[in-house]
Amino acid sequence: MILTLTPNPSIDATLALNETINPGAVHRASQVSQVAGGKGVNVTHAVHLAGVKSVALLPAHKGDHFLNLMEEAHIPFDAVAMPGTVRINTTVTEPNGRTTKINGPGPVLNESVQSAITSSLGALAIGADWVVLAGSLPKGVPTEWYAMLVDAIRAAAPQAKVAVDTSDAPMVALSERLETSAPNLIKPNGLELGQLTGTDGEALEAAAEKGDFSGVVEAAQVVVKRGIGEVLVTLGGAGAVLVTADGAWAATPPPTKVMSTVGAGDSSLAGYILARRAGKDFAESLRQSVAYGSAAAALPGTQIPTPEQINIDQTIVSSL
Repeated sequence: MILTLTPNPSIDATLALNETINPGAVHRASQVSQVAGGKGVNVTHAVHLAGVKSVALLPAHKGDHFLNLMEEAHIPFDAVAMPGTVRINTTVTEPNGRTTKINGPGPVLNESVQSAITSSLGALAIGADWVVLAGSLPKGVPTEWYAMLVDAIRAAAPQAKVAVDTSDAPMVALSERLETSAPNLIKPNGLELGQLTGTDGEALEAAAEKGDFSGVVEAAQVVVKRGIGEVLVTLGGAGAVLVTADGAWAATPPPTKVMSTVGAGDSSLAGYILARRAGKDFAESLRQSVAYGSAAAALPGTQIPTPEQINIDQTIVSSL
């Protein structure tokens, strides 16, 4: 079983335009949709569509519309009651594939809810192969909470591998506790890898777009030496890089017409964990990761791909 935690879930509203955004002008959306979202939720959705058991743990009160959307999408979940409502994230997509996101702030998670989430996470992790901690942290939560949760999972379920996908202050706080609380896997993009290592993430991404992955590899190797076994760096159209103690690999995506990048990174993480759980080696796991992310980018809005939509054959992997 693959367990995910999304401490700051969202209702993802997508507005599709048939024209390029003109700032300050009035636009009429050609299509509007709402789905249950959040990084961990998206990972669970992808895993569930692949026929593998997964549960999305998250905070939400019983009458929240977010839970109705979860049920409509048939996403398995376990909700911890909280005051307030799940936030709304709005995405605007343009015909050229450009995506603009405006994320809501979310409610405050008090200490009682935090404690309940920690307890539920530990109990569910006992039956999990992987636990994924993903997304931003809501207000009221200490920035080092992910590191604390890694420790809680290890105490309750030492057999479970732990993956973390976050950014900004929570990423920095995690980096400060790697010597004691390192997860098995992290999935940063170039900017987040820069936050984790104190390097210029924009420069890493710019070089990767030109086919130079050396900076990404060097930064990821620093993280591996500090205790994280697998560093999966997603790089948008440039593909992804995987660095472990055994080596480094790069994967370039198959030909893809980008419709929306929302959920692409989450799908990449799901594809990678599914492959590792199935016993595939690092190179093949990276191939499946990039194929999943590319398939998600080819879908409009926040749609999650099925295994039948994955183009693994044209996803190229090379050793670095």
